[in-house]
Amino acid sequence: MPSTLQLRAAVHALAEGGVIACPTEAVWGLSCDPDNPQAVARLLQIKERPVEKGLILVAASMEQIAPLLAGITDAQRQKLALSWPGPTTWLIPHYGRVAPWVHGGRETVAVRVTAHAGMVALCSAWGGPVVSTSANPGGSRPALSLFQIHRYFRGMLDGVLPGPLGGALRPSVIRDLQTDQVLRS
Repeated sequence: MPSTLQLRAAVHALAEGGVIACPTEAVWGLSCDPDNPQAVARLLQIKERPVEKGLILVAASMEQIAPLLAGITDAQRQKLALSWPGPTTWLIPHYGRVAPWVHGGRETVAVRVTAHAGMVALCSAWGGPVVSTSANPGGSRPALSLFQIHRYFRGMLDGVLPGPLGGALRPSVIRDLQTDQVLRS
């Protein structure tokens, strides 16, 4: 678990429009404020990722993403509740409630309620979901260590939330809530 001081530093960096590295369930991730277009643009530039691919929002609880869950059926809500917290990312309809720089021009947005203690602490301290995308430049393998974070992004990040990875062997599964189709396993 990150210390209170480390969490405050990470939240301060996010509030200032910064991009930080964070451990997640399986790999290191890059995070920023999803409501700050400059922060998201900077994250995409650092990662060499086109905006059209969209980004994942990670939250500490379903309550943090409650506005995004309005309009889904009870059966869909139950499906989410059975898989969260945990390493399943769901594509859910956003109905215009998410900025295009997050959803990438798609009708769905990728959302996960994490079980990773460090990310839960960060989202709780932040007060809502954060962007989370694997920490790697386009075409490179996701970072599995702080050494790789520094090698990939030397001088480009505004902070690092220290902590261990969650122990999962691969990044989260991505599923479509409406079709149940697995897009990444």
